[in-house]
Amino acid sequence: MPDFDYLCYFISLFPRSHLHHMEPSNETQISKFLLLGFSEEPGLQPLIFGLFLSMYLITVIGNLLIILAISTDPNLYVPMYFFLANLSFADICFTSTTIPKMLVNIRTQSKVITYEDCIAQIYFFILFGVLDAFLLSVMAYDRFVAICHPLHYTIIMNPRLCGLLILVSWIMSVLYSLLQTLMAFQLSFCTEVEIPHFFCELNQMLQLACSDTFLNNVVMYLAAVLLGGGPFAGILYSYSKIVSSIRGFASAKGKYKTFSTCASHLSVVCLFYCTMLGVYLSSAATHSSRSSATASVMYTVVTPMLNPFIYSLRNKDMKRALKAFFGKETLPWPIIIILKKCL
Repeated sequence: MPDFDYLCYFISLFPRSHLHHMEPSNETQISKFLLLGFSEEPGLQPLIFGLFLSMYLITVIGNLLIILAISTDPNLYVPMYFFLANLSFADICFTSTTIPKMLVNIRTQSKVITYEDCIAQIYFFILFGVLDAFLLSVMAYDRFVAICHPLHYTIIMNPRLCGLLILVSWIMSVLYSLLQTLMAFQLSFCTEVEIPHFFCELNQMLQLACSDTFLNNVVMYLAAVLLGGGPFAGILYSYSKIVSSIRGFASAKGKYKTFSTCASHLSVVCLFYCTMLGVYLSSAATHSSRSSATASVMYTVVTPMLNPFIYSLRNKDMKRALKAFFGKETLPWPIIIILKKCL
């Protein structure tokens, strides 16, 4: 789970004078926001708590098992699974940025999130969301090299390049999230501090701001095109080359076997981008913040939760590694029984 303490301390060092407003009637110093969540009905809160706690635990345990299986099986010490382990780590952190705070608020019957925690939540949410997009693009490039240049795969995808690709992905994600966070930190807010969402979403905060948000919106939409569309374009290019290469295979069995190595990654890519597109279209059509919050569950919770199942159930190497890992009986026996039945 991302630790907000250091970032919150860093944020607290900045002067808060920018939170004062020009109009005397509206002058205030914002120290907290209210996360309205999905529903204010008291009877639904236990159901929401149980549902999201279950999804969170499945996400963390599933992705953690992927990381452990890869790290303990020497046969998986290859670039594809190295990138997959990084994706699983990013998914754990991505989900841990939002869900635990929501669960705590439901449990304590409080909607409050401090200003510093809200800014920190925006920072980590953007960081790991962008990192997910970069990692999916890197994994597509890995499949492109493996299928289109199989004889030079080990030379091209050497440990130095793999490490460099991960490092660049982290640097780009950190810089962009830092830029957005610092820009959000300069916003001033009116007395309206209610966020109709279950976490501090940047777009919702911009709608609450009293100060000019033109530059923030320009940077946000420009980044959506460059940092979202760029990796997606790379994925499309990689798979266009893969399909072109596979079409040249003589046997249908060879085509199927080769493309099956991409099936898991392609499923995750479709799930990631289709859910994000679905959230955007649903929010644009309904103009309802609550509907947008509900739809955003798809890419903030459901996608990271399903990734381990997609990679473990559709990948023979991962299934073998997980079965070997369960055979060590290093996990509590109820978890081993459930996961063995899934496999």
